[in-house]
Amino acid sequence: MTSTQPGGRRRLDASVTPAYDTPTRGPRLGSPTAQRWAVTAWFAVWVLSTLAAATAVVDVNAPSWIERPAAGIVMVAFAVGLTHRCGGRMRIWPVLAAAHALGATVLDHQGVIASAAVVTAVLGSVFALMVTRPAPTIPAAIREYALALVVALSGTVAVAAWNAPAEPARFNLVVLFLALGLIIGIVWSLGAGLHGLGREGLAVLIGGAVLLALILAYSSFVRAYGSDSLMSTLDDLIVWMRLNITGVPRPVEVFIGFPALILGVSLRSRRREGWWVLVFAVVGTGVMTTSLVNPEARPTYIALSTLYSAILGLALGLTARHFLVRDNKSRRLRAFEQVQRTEPPRIAALN
Repeated sequence: MTSTQPGGRRRLDASVTPAYDTPTRGPRLGSPTAQRWAVTAWFAVWVLSTLAAATAVVDVNAPSWIERPAAGIVMVAFAVGLTHRCGGRMRIWPVLAAAHALGATVLDHQGVIASAAVVTAVLGSVFALMVTRPAPTIPAAIREYALALVVALSGTVAVAAWNAPAEPARFNLVVLFLALGLIIGIVWSLGAGLHGLGREGLAVLIGGAVLLALILAYSSFVRAYGSDSLMSTLDDLIVWMRLNITGVPRPVEVFIGFPALILGVSLRSRRREGWWVLVFAVVGTGVMTTSLVNPEARPTYIALSTLYSAILGLALGLTARHFLVRDNKSRRLRAFEQVQRTEPPRIAALN
C-alpha cells in the first residue's frame, strides 16, 4: 500500500499489512478444533515414528523389526506434511506414499526398499525447507535454521532405518537430483517463475549456481588430477580431524546448503524471490538425509561432521545475511523500503 504525503512524495504505508502474493486454497477442515487435533496427531505420529526409527542408529535394545515400519511411517508423515504445505491433493500423494511404504515393509524386496529410502530422503530434505517461515530478524533466522535441520535429521534416521541395499555415491546423486527437481517445481509456483526475480535476486541465484558448479568441479578435478603432495596433504588433514575432533565438515553443506538456508528464509521476509535461494539449501538437507545410507557409516562421526558443518554454515549464512539483507540506515531510503512480506502460518498451505 502507498500513500501520498504533502509535497507529492509517494511512501509505503506500513500500517497496512500486505496480502500474501500467492493464491491459497481454503482450509481442508472447516472446524478450527478439528484442524488443531489433526496437526497434533500428525506431529505425535511423526515424533514417535522418528524415535522408533532412531533405534537403527542408537543401541537401546529395541527389537529390529520396528525399524522399517517406523521408517515407512516417517515417509508417509513427510508426504502428508509436504502435500498439505504445497496445497496438493491429499487423496493421491500420501496414499501413494503409504502404498510404497507398505510394499517395502511387507515384500522385503531390495529394489522396493532402496526406492523407499530414496523417496524418504527426497521428501525429508524438501519438507525441511518448506516447513520454514520468513525470518525478518537474526534470532528468527536461527530458529528456522534449527527447525529445518531437525526435520532433515528425522529423514536421516529414517533412511538409516530402511537399511537399503544401495551404493552410497549413486544413492546420494539420485536423491540430490530428485530433490532439486521437486523443489524447483514447487518454488516455480511460489516464486512466480524466473521472470519474478529482481536484479539482486537474479545475482544471488546465478552466484549460488556458479559456486555450486565450482565446488563440484573442483572436488572432482582434485580427485582425478590432483598431485600426490596435494592429495597427501588433504588425507593428512582429514585423518587429523578424525583423530582430534572426530568429524570432518562437508564443504557442500558449509559453503552452499546451510548458508543458503539462512539467506533464503531471511530474504523471504521481504521478497518472494527468497524461495529461489532455498533451492540451493536442498543440497545441504539432501546430503544430510543421505549421510547414514551406508551401513558402515559411524553415527557418532556423521553426527559430529553434521554439527561442525551446521556451525560453520550458520556463520557463513549470517555473514551473507549481514551484507544482503540489512536495513537501510538512511532515513530517505527507509521511507521507500519494502513492507515486511507475510506468508500463511506454518501449518497452512502456501499454494
